[in-house]
Amino acid sequence: MKAIYFLLILLFGLSATAQKTQIHYLSGTGADHTVEWDFFCSAGMNSQQWTTIPVPSCWEQQGFGAYNYGHVPFDKRLNETGQYKHQFFAPTDWKDSEIQLVFEGVMTDAEVKINGKQAGPTHQGAFYQFSYTISDLIQFGQNNELEVLVKKHSDNASINHAERKADYWVFGGIFRPVFLAIKPKTNIQRVAVDAKANGQIKANVYLKNHLKAHSLQLEIADMSGVRLSAFEQTELNEETRIEGTVHGTHPWSPEFPMLYQATFKLIDKQGKLIHQHTERIGFRTIEVRANDGIYVNGVRTKLQGVNRHTFHPRYGRTSSKAISIEAVNLMKDMNMNAVRMSHYPPDSHFLDVCDSLGLYVLDELSGWQTPSYDDEIGRKLVEELIVRDVNHPSIIFWDNGNEGGENNTLNDDFGEIDIQQREVLHPWQDYKKTNTVHYIDYSYLVNDGFSQRKIFFPTEFLHGLYDGGLGAGLEDYWQRMWNDPLCAGGFLWVFADEAIERTDRNNQLDTDGNHAPDGILGPYHEKEGSFYTIKTIWSPIQFEKKYITPDFNGQLTVENRYQFTNLNQCRFEVEWLDFSGPDEQVKNKAIVRQQTHCEAKPGTKTIVELAPPNDWQNFDAFRIRAYDPYQRLINQWTWPIKTAKAKAQELLISETNTSPQLTEGNGQIIVRANQTTYIFSKANGTIQRVLKDGTTIPLSNGPIFVSQEKRVSKVSHHSNQEQCSIRVEFENSDYFQWIIGQDGRLNLEVAYQPVNNCSYAGITFDYPEKEVTGLKWLGNGPYRVYKNRMKGPDFGVWEKAYNNSITGYSNYIYPEFKGYHSSLYWAKLIGKKTPGFTVYAHSNDLFLRVLTPDTPKGPAKTQLTYPPGDISFLHGINAIGTKFKDAENLGPQSQPYFFNSKKIHGGKLKMYLTFEF
Repeated sequence: MKAIYFLLILLFGLSATAQKTQIHYLSGTGADHTVEWDFFCSAGMNSQQWTTIPVPSCWEQQGFGAYNYGHVPFDKRLNETGQYKHQFFAPTDWKDSEIQLVFEGVMTDAEVKINGKQAGPTHQGAFYQFSYTISDLIQFGQNNELEVLVKKHSDNASINHAERKADYWVFGGIFRPVFLAIKPKTNIQRVAVDAKANGQIKANVYLKNHLKAHSLQLEIADMSGVRLSAFEQTELNEETRIEGTVHGTHPWSPEFPMLYQATFKLIDKQGKLIHQHTERIGFRTIEVRANDGIYVNGVRTKLQGVNRHTFHPRYGRTSSKAISIEAVNLMKDMNMNAVRMSHYPPDSHFLDVCDSLGLYVLDELSGWQTPSYDDEIGRKLVEELIVRDVNHPSIIFWDNGNEGGENNTLNDDFGEIDIQQREVLHPWQDYKKTNTVHYIDYSYLVNDGFSQRKIFFPTEFLHGLYDGGLGAGLEDYWQRMWNDPLCAGGFLWVFADEAIERTDRNNQLDTDGNHAPDGILGPYHEKEGSFYTIKTIWSPIQFEKKYITPDFNGQLTVENRYQFTNLNQCRFEVEWLDFSGPDEQVKNKAIVRQQTHCEAKPGTKTIVELAPPNDWQNFDAFRIRAYDPYQRLINQWTWPIKTAKAKAQELLISETNTSPQLTEGNGQIIVRANQTTYIFSKANGTIQRVLKDGTTIPLSNGPIFVSQEKRVSKVSHHSNQEQCSIRVEFENSDYFQWIIGQDGRLNLEVAYQPVNNCSYAGITFDYPEKEVTGLKWLGNGPYRVYKNRMKGPDFGVWEKAYNNSITGYSNYIYPEFKGYHSSLYWAKLIGKKTPGFTVYAHSNDLFLRVLTPDTPKGPAKTQLTYPPGDISFLHGINAIGTKFKDAENLGPQSQPYFFNSKKIHGGKLKMYLTFEF
């Protein structure tokens, strides 16, 4: 081994013609680019006839065969097969080449023939790239016929149990691209690279006909083509090691995914280039230090990750680079830095995108619970997995199966094949240095159990279902996980709903009941509420909680949770905002825009200095947006400047001066003021009807206390020239009071004691859902909240039309209309046949409940009981569970509310509202 550096670089540059491997696609390149092949399906839809099918594809999505979810017993499945035929032309100039036929993925068994002759052994295993050398089977200068017999279910029982009996959709077909790789007969078969953060690099290069070559050269260049170093090896073998140290490299990490080109050149005795092969690599060092943590480039890291299936509703498991880019960008937008491949290796272009945009990857050998692959097929598939994926800097661990699907005889095989010697995980198991237990209760995070010395990171936690899990409970979990030095993070389940377009049901979406609507995103990557919760909680920039008071000095405390980025590399935008009112077009108007900056090394805190305008207290709020060094929005935060009471007083300007009139009769108390008539029950003081200019506004039957039934002890009323009031007192001295002034507005004062350990607290009214068409409000939005999923919505003026979406179940219109909304300042309910009404909050931190979300089928632990009524104003709301855990097991924020009247001055919770009709 010797380094020649710049002299060798100069000599390499003299070679003008590079003998590169030619790639010739026989199929399309992905879901967005396919090629028609002849096809015959044995059973099910459109079977027993020759026709055509686009390749790559899952044949169910093209209207063939039958659909299977992985829980369906094998004897209940159709087990259809598919026969493929395709003609391709082989030019004569390929004659002296080695030709490999490469399949990136076939579900599940593939018997391949060229011109009627078997290309090699039947390949078994759906998610693995395989190839055949077919040089001797090709007819040059004429068409050749490729035939593939595909069995949806394998003849190998262990493969069926590892891949086909699982909690996900099972498809059939040539679902990934097929191509020919044409290279010289003396060639570089493949390379395996290990590039460390300090610039040290070693590579195992696998050569064909190496005796005909003289030397192997390695050039390292940046992605713009600037060469950094070059090395040569003259001692060649079938497996040749070449190594050296490259100076001037920058280490790869998710925050700075620096990539380089490693070009390997096979040279003959005359100095001519025989063959060259280029790999894109990153220099980085991964260490798993026992009883300590996971270190990347010498820095202990936290994995903020998610599990992801390769899936699209229209294409099934067939993907494209565009889909991969979209998925990784969405993960980065949620401030994730890691992704787990569940439960099989992904398309190679997904790994390419993780390399270039920056995500840590857990790459997984299939095995969904027991039993696992058998020893023989398992060893073969481990090798196929690593041979394809070894050079991706994003991959930091291998997973040996999932949830008991590991084959322990294969544990050492990973290290034998992988030049980088990555650690192997058994997801959900305490294994060697790590504990990756799944679906823990919050109490497990005390970490005082039987694995307390292990590096802890659950490879699945907070299992989503419909609108539960994921963001719900994450703040409590993450606070414990972040502060535990032995916790290396975790992976949420799961990225997106697996709702498939059923071609046998007119493309109706199907999640197989509650088996697959588990995602942060909808099936087409619609953003559900947890998306913004995760984005906020996992933001690497965290502002200390602060309420803005007149004493605000422009200083905010901020924490840098990056691992490699100083905050002086980020950009901060500040806006001082005025918000539109209920009757104006929705607008969050930035009156003053500023830039600010700060410096804080990773893991430290600092002060951000704002420059408030002289009249800053006249603004409604200020907002900060932070951008990373690549100008990706990290998050935005908005701080209200005015209280709810101050904003209400600003908006409620009286323009009339008419004395209200109060009368009684037929068990009713009637108040008329400013062309509005209010009708109250004389028995309990609840409003029964509102008429505006003769039109009924159907707000009724409230206020009713939601946390417990209360007995009325007294109803009284009083009126004078200025106002009328109706006071309702209860046996425990709780009360509410209606006040109607000369402006005709309806004011409501409430004071009450909720029960201790209540799920929600406040008051409610009836309003028919059929009369609601929309909502405009000032508060946190536009997404709804739960007690254990408060972060994510941002303060501002929002508007949304009525929809009846059931998260992950029907309609898929987001944000959902119904549910809880936090930090209410004012809200305008828009009626269908009536003008609706506007309500203003004078009390801070109220929740607005709008209607009741419908319950999906099979809600498991995510079922929620809402307060009675339709429109509620609440001091407290309930938490939501996950698929497997009741809310009470998810941490402090998920617990009922503590209330003791002796520990609150005055002994009551109070609320003041103004209704305008």
